Amino acid sequence: MPAPRRIMAIWARELAFDRWRQAQGCKPGEGADAEPTVLIAETAHGPRIDAANAAGRAAGPARGMMLADARTLCPQIVVHPGDPAADLAFLQRLAIWAQRWGPWSAIDAPDGLLVDVSAVAHLFGGERRLLADVAARTAARGLVTSAAIAPTAGAAWALAHYAKAGATISHEEDIAARLADLPVAALRLDHDVLLVLRRLGLKRLGDLAGIGTGPTGRDALHRRFRNRKSPAANPLIRMDQLSGLVPEPLLPVIPVTQPLVQRRLMEPIRHRDLLDTVLADLAEDMVRELEARGQGARRLQLGLWRVDGEVLLRELELAAATRDAAHMCRLFAAKLDDVDAGFGIEMLRLRASWAEPLALGQADLEAAAEAHGTSLSACIDRLTARLGPEAVQRPVPHASHLPERAQRWQAPLAPEPAMQGELAFHTRPIKLLDRAERIAVLAVCEAGYPHRFRWRGEVHDIARVEGPERIAPEWWRERGATRLRDYYRVETASGARYWLYRLGLPGDGRGGEPEWFLQGLFA
Repeated sequence: MPAPRRIMAIWARELAFDRWRQAQGCKPGEGADAEPTVLIAETAHGPRIDAANAAGRAAGPARGMMLADARTLCPQIVVHPGDPAADLAFLQRLAIWAQRWGPWSAIDAPDGLLVDVSAVAHLFGGERRLLADVAARTAARGLVTSAAIAPTAGAAWALAHYAKAGATISHEEDIAARLADLPVAALRLDHDVLLVLRRLGLKRLGDLAGIGTGPTGRDALHRRFRNRKSPAANPLIRMDQLSGLVPEPLLPVIPVTQPLVQRRLMEPIRHRDLLDTVLADLAEDMVRELEARGQGARRLQLGLWRVDGEVLLRELELAAATRDAAHMCRLFAAKLDDVDAGFGIEMLRLRASWAEPLALGQADLEAAAEAHGTSLSACIDRLTARLGPEAVQRPVPHASHLPERAQRWQAPLAPEPAMQGELAFHTRPIKLLDRAERIAVLAVCEAGYPHRFRWRGEVHDIARVEGPERIAPEWWRERGATRLRDYYRVETASGARYWLYRLGLPGDGRGGEPEWFLQGLFA
């Protein structure tokens, strides 16, 4: 049986201030943070407090309060502008770092994380030790956090925010009964919804869990919030999510690795010609890395590590994505004139901090042709001028699932037709036959897969098969009696790979027995 689901919620109580402290280089309660300090956000009605440190909260100002009111309570308060974008980026980095405790993590903006810790607590010695490890590691990073574990994300969030730090709920316990004493704010509801619930006398989760059905119970509450589709605006949805009766979708944070290459030198270098040589090698490595990803660099960062520990950074941004190593070296050449190597540079690192999809091209083929003869484009121009624009044609993709209609021919000077994506529907063979050839399938399993077939006088035994991929006829072009196609990618005992399809289904009422055809060959 699968392990019961366990979700860990981590609440960074002072996330904005933790990021601000790290930017200022001070520890909690020291330096600039020792005074009553707040971070503000500009709103339509004036500056409003977005976060306050411990000294600021003790003096009276709280989150959400207008700055003018906060100055009335504490005239000596220190004000700094907040940066919500930097806070969110900081939280995203924390989410990736928190994957040390589980296979995936999700952001619970503006100051929380959710980590899936199902079947991993035993690696830390149990859930108690896991929570202790979370507290120790986050404190070492200068974060003030509270964490809890429960079977649902809503229950874990409620424990982390309104219960004792390190609380857990096992999957055998009744979640609603365990959380009955927590305030209704533990349901992650909007402020106006909490105000309505308090006016109705529903102040604890137990009050919501204890109401029954009928005109004065759950039905009445449902009528009041029936137009609220958002979970944060409907307490019944939040209560069902907390109890596990309604699933709560979570969006995991997926780390994106950036293309990076580096060189560690056996001996430090100080001269410019050696630096240019190493940079050329790095550029070639970066081109290969980008080509493997199908990308091109838009922003590059070159880091140079000196022997004395200082790091020199040089950046450049490109107008279009590129994989041209010589172009990269030419652009960096002007930025390396003022480099002070000191006692020597012992490591170089090149990173593409911004990369975009870039299709493979035939630049090398064209360059070689121009150096030794006529390039392909020049040859097409000459043939078109001599034979006429209709005599030379090129294949272009066409938006059709049917393989024989997936491309058309048009003149080289004609614009390419409008496309829907890259038409990369499924894996297609390298070679398609001009016409699909009929084959004789000699053995078929119960699931419909072919086992042996004869093509061009030879019998082939199938060792592996993948499929089917069903392709329906084009209803606007074909008649209603046209039969379906089921395509299979097969590999024979000799290692050859073919693309077969069965035309029709047994008993489909559109003809006799199904027929088999071979339409393509893989490498």
